[in-house]
Order: sequence, then structure tokens, then C-alpha cells
Amino acid sequence: MSYTLASQQQAMLAALWAPRSQDALTHVAHCLGNTAASAARGLQAYRSHGRELAVRALAGAYPVVAQLLGDDNFDALAKALWMSTPPTVGDMACWGDGFATFLADQHELMAEDPYMPDVARVEWALHSAATAADAEVDAASFALLAEHDPADLSLQLSPGWACVASPYPVVSVVNAHVVADPSLVVAGQRLREGVAETALIWRQAFKPCVRLAQPHEGAFLAALAAGHTLALALDHAPDFDFGAWLAPAAQSGLLVAVHAR
Repeated sequence: MSYTLASQQQAMLAALWAPRSQDALTHVAHCLGNTAASAARGLQAYRSHGRELAVRALAGAYPVVAQLLGDDNFDALAKALWMSTPPTVGDMACWGDGFATFLADQHELMAEDPYMPDVARVEWALHSAATAADAEVDAASFALLAEHDPADLSLQLSPGWACVASPYPVVSVVNAHVVADPSLVVAGQRLREGVAETALIWRQAFKPCVRLAQPHEGAFLAALAAGHTLALALDHAPDFDFGAWLAPAAQSGLLVAVHAR
């Protein structure tokens, strides 16, 4: 019996993600024409390479989670995610977006570290911001704020921005590992005290950043992202201090441009 290239490729894909090596061999041996021994050696090399690639790709996106879990736990989880959720595109940088949910499902492992999935959500937002579309800051457009009614203005935010609200001090945990501010001691103390934090993620030039969101900032930014005018966005977050937010947002690149309607 002859097999098309497409059928061989499908057999190879099924073999790569088969749960057991023997199952994998069954998928390909009948259509590749190899002996069982030679097929097993080649297939095992492919399967091993794929799982190691998964570990490297996931560690690149989740360096803090990797440190917190330790090599053995992280490697095992990365390989398990690879087997349960294969990549759907060729770019491995796009794989791993479901890791936070996958972690949350590991109830026994997460029992002592329930904050870990939210840390993963912050890290994926940072990873995504790094590859978001570029946008030049139009500083001259900020003058429109003084010339127009807020009902006639819309604000453009940095591409790839995100907010992650958590009952845990996720900003402190991430920044303690990435920039050592706060210290690990302080981050640990905030964990023990049950401090809740909302992370704001955006890209300043080419650098993804995370900081603690101001009170009501998430609601304000979400309204802007939904296409509301400045006036309506402020209505969605009536207690938000827009005056204190504006200058730092412009200086940090979070606010990209102001548009008059």
C-alpha cells in the first residue's frame, strides 16, 4: 500500500503527541516502511527534541514562574502542556498562552502557591506586549486635551497593554524577580499579608513593563480600549484621578496619542 505525503505527515504528528512511545511507533511504522528499531530511534529523537523545545520556549515566556517552581517541576509541567496542548502555529513564541489555566488545574501542586497562575498571567501579558505592533508617540496631539471637550476626544494606548487583577501581590512578585524592586523579602511579606494587586502591562519603546495599577485605572483603560470617548471613560471610572495619571502615562509611553472626533 502506498501512502501520500499528507498521510505520512499526519501519522508523524500523531506519533509526536502520542502519550506512550509504543503508541507513537504504531502510528508511523506501517507507513514509513522502516524496521521497528530504526523507526523507534528516529521517532524518539523527534519526540525528545519537541519536549525540550517546549521547556525552552515556555521558560522564555515565564521566567519568574520557572524560578518559583524549580527546574524539575517546571520541566515536567512544560512537557505535560506540550503533550496536552500542541502548538497550532509554527512560531513557538506564540505557544504557551494557556499555561496559567493549566497551572490552575494542578490543584495539588498549586495548593501551597495559589498565586502562581496569576503570576503566569502577568508574564504572558509581558511576553505578548513584547511582540505587539509598534506605535509612535504623537506628543503634539496631547495639546488637543486643552483645546477640545473630553466628549470629543479619544485616547490611543500603547499596543499590547493589559491589566491583570489578582487577589495576590503579583506585581511585587514579578518585579522582585525581574528588577529586584521590591526585594524578595518584601514580596514574600506581601504574600503572607494577602495584599491584592492589579498589574498594568504595556511596552515602553521596545521594553515590556509592569507596574501597580492606580485605583480604578483598569476600568478607565478598558473603557478607552472599548472605543469610548475620554468623557465616557471617565464616567466609567468616576473616582479615577485622571490629572495624576496623564503626565506619567505620556512620559512612559502608555498614552500614545490623542484624537479629536
